[in-house]
Amino acid sequence: MANYEPKKNALVRIWDILKRYSDAEHPLTQSKICSLLKKEYGIDLKRKAVAANISRLQEIGVEVIQTSKGAYIDIRDFEDSELHMLIDGVLSSKHISAKHSKDLIERLCGLSNQYFRACVKNIYSVNDWSKTDNQELFLNIEIIDEAISQKKQVGFEYYKYDVDKKLHLSSYQYVSPYQLILHNQRYYLMGYSEYWGNMVYLRMDHIKNMEMTDKPATKLRSIKGFENGIDYKELATGRPYMYSDKAVNVTLKVSREIIDQIVDWFGEQAKISNIRDDEEHIKVVIKASPMAMEHWVMQYSNFAEVLSPQSLRDKIRDNLKTALKKY
Repeated sequence: MANYEPKKNALVRIWDILKRYSDAEHPLTQSKICSLLKKEYGIDLKRKAVAANISRLQEIGVEVIQTSKGAYIDIRDFEDSELHMLIDGVLSSKHISAKHSKDLIERLCGLSNQYFRACVKNIYSVNDWSKTDNQELFLNIEIIDEAISQKKQVGFEYYKYDVDKKLHLSSYQYVSPYQLILHNQRYYLMGYSEYWGNMVYLRMDHIKNMEMTDKPATKLRSIKGFENGIDYKELATGRPYMYSDKAVNVTLKVSREIIDQIVDWFGEQAKISNIRDDEEHIKVVIKASPMAMEHWVMQYSNFAEVLSPQSLRDKIRDNLKTALKKY
């Protein structure tokens, strides 16, 4: 039995019991609530007192439904389906370590009742997912948020993988931070590199030993290409890979077979039109990073042809010639 608690705690403990043990399919009788109060908190309460406390909860706005079968919490902060989506997001996020993933999933499960937790099997398989070993992500996010708020630069060690599949120190960098971006299941820090003199997108799971400095951050609108601030739509759809070069108009001739992929990658900003006397292909015009599009087109080389700009078309041709020599 739990340590005895005073009866004045009963209101909060009944609310807690209803949250953890009840829903529309599992209402709790007053007798069952009495039993749980005694077992878990050592509070000895009569059925009439339980009924009175439930009425008090209803008076202060708690959505407790009472039926002939018992009482239950009707409205929660999150539906179970929403919690499932959040848990799936944590599991698929490669930038969150296995330890932090398990902790987050445990807390998300705590937002529902015991019946939801029994349905969530993924919490036990978190170590089977591809996860970063970097444990500093959440601390770094807090530092970046503070630096953005105070308009200060951040300094940190930046690591890269080597043949041993472990992160090794590559450089120490100073960056003026502006935004955290989730892209392709990875977190990136968008900031102005004081060394390179341009905008960079750096993997958060490759950053360690970050600190906020006393150096003032470079003003975003003073950077070429960002005079009007961040174009979030271009950022989301114009960079299939996180390269920092300036976006340009790219025209593609694309097989109709991959229209779904075009929309998935580039969204509403892709201008799609038919090609006269050609039922198998479409024309697609997008504004995107040339370096990112170089890699994207190579990935879809059997289905996509660059029509312009000529410099990107030439680059793709040279890449294909180099690749052909290897086979």
